[in-house]
Amino acid sequence: MGSFSIWHWLIVLVIVMLVFGTKKLGNMGSDIGKAVKGFKDGVKGEDDKPATPAAPGTIDVDAKEKK
Repeated sequence: MGSFSIWHWLIVLVIVMLVFGTKKLGNMGSDIGKAVKGFKDGVKGEDDKPATPAAPGTIDVDAKEKK
């Protein structure tokens, strides 16, 4: 069998485009891209999200220590 040449891959690509059509392939590509982006965002976790804002009426101040 060996490796496939460029002509084999071009024939496979033409058959796939004939079966699915270019519009459907474009939609599948964008859906896969959105899924990958969502997965990457999910892997980042909760650490990267900004902290929730303080409740109204409270003061959020960072205290500095005197030396």
